[in-house]
Amino acid sequence: MSTGRWRGVPLAVRCVVAVAVLVFAYGTAVHVVQLLLPQFGPQLDLPGWLTLYFTSLTLWDPLAALLLAARRVQGLVLGCAVLVTDATANGYANYVLDPAGGVTPGRIGQAVITALAVGLVALTPWLTPWFARSAVQRH
Repeated sequence: MSTGRWRGVPLAVRCVVAVAVLVFAYGTAVHVVQLLLPQFGPQLDLPGWLTLYFTSLTLWDPLAALLLAARRVQGLVLGCAVLVTDATANGYANYVLDPAGGVTPGRIGQAVITALAVGLVALTPWLTPWFARSAVQRH
């Protein structure tokens, strides 16, 4: 990220974006594993719409990572949307559908996703000026 499209971008911005790209790459891997190896997926019976949403993350996570790495504003927007909806979906699965009480691995994961969502949403106004805009926006 030090040459080409990222030249002149402060190290702090590059580090935040690199972490976000890694988060979405990790999310991609998790959702692909859960899709291909159901024993590693949720142990709850999820409604069809929620299963469809989690399955769709095998597309949205890598797309967000690629757009962020390409320094596209759309990557920030998609990244925020993915993390906020993922935190919400996991919250529903872990607090509404899961009858377990107390702290569970799913609830810890949901808290982490929520923290990541809050972080990216909060940092987006700071990051946006460093992202490429389309030719239409520049004129």
